[in-house]
Amino acid sequence: MKDRKPDAPLESIGEWDDDVLRRYPAEKKAQDFRDYEHASPGVREFYRLNHTRQTYAFVQEKRARFLPRQQRKMGVWQAVEFLNTLVDQSDPDTELSQIEHLLQTAEAIRRDGHPRWFILTGLMHDLGKILCLFGEPQWAVVGDTFPLGCQFSADIVFAEFFAENPDAQHPVYQTKYGVYAPGGGLENVCMSWGHDEYLYHVVRDFLPAEGLAMIRYHSFYAAHRHGAYDYLMNAEDRSLLRWVRAFNPYDLYTKSSQRPDIAALTPYYQELIAEFFPDEIAW
Repeated sequence: MKDRKPDAPLESIGEWDDDVLRRYPAEKKAQDFRDYEHASPGVREFYRLNHTRQTYAFVQEKRARFLPRQQRKMGVWQAVEFLNTLVDQSDPDTELSQIEHLLQTAEAIRRDGHPRWFILTGLMHDLGKILCLFGEPQWAVVGDTFPLGCQFSADIVFAEFFAENPDAQHPVYQTKYGVYAPGGGLENVCMSWGHDEYLYHVVRDFLPAEGLAMIRYHSFYAAHRHGAYDYLMNAEDRSLLRWVRAFNPYDLYTKSSQRPDIAALTPYYQELIAEFFPDEIAW
C-alpha cells in the first residue's frame, strides 16, 4: 500500500464516492446498512480526520476565507474544465475523470425528462471539489456532511470519531439544539465544510431552491437517508429534501464504463449554462 500523507488518507477523492456507493447500493437489505467494518483503512482514516477537525470554529474560518469568493473568476464550463485537472492518483485507464462523472449524471437526468435546471444541477453538483485545487485537504472537501454547533447524530458514518472533536466537550454544542432554535430551518444551520457547502454559496443566486438543496445536502446522508436532524428543519426543508432524495440516485448510480462524448455534449451544456448563468461568476 502506498504511504499516505496525514491530510490525504484516500488514494483519490473518488475513493470516498466509491465508499458511499458501497454503503448505499441500489439494492441492499435493511440489516446491511451501517456496516462499516469493510471500509478501507484510507476511508477510516479520512473520517477520523474529518470528524476530529470539523468544528464550529473551523467552519467559520473557512466561510470567512472562501465565501467572499475571491479565489478567481470563471464561467461554469470553465470550472468544469478546471475541476477536470484534479489529479486522480488512481489508474486513469479504469477511473472516470471528473468531467465524465458530471456528464454521466447530467445525461441520466436529461434522459429521464427532468427540467433544465435539474439537468444543470446534475452537471454542477460536484464543482465545489475545486477546493482541492485551491489547496484544501480531502477531509475538508469531501465526506458525509452534518451540522456543527449542536449534538452530533449517531447516524453519521463513523460517529465514534467525534469523541476526539473539541466540540464534543462544548457545553452548548453538544445539546440537542445547540445554538439553534427548534424548527428554525437548515438555512440557519452551520454545516460541515466541504464541496457541497462551498458550491451552494457560489451559485445560490442563480438556481432555484430545489437545485440549491440538491447541491447543499446531497452528502447530508444522516438526514436524507436516516431522518436525522428533523428537529432543526422547517416545512420547507422537509419539502426540499424530497428533491435531494430524487437527485441522489443520479449521483450514485449513473457511473458506467461507457464514457460520454465530451466534444459532442459540450455545445448543449454550454447553451444550458448560459440560460442560468452570466459568462463569469466569482469563486
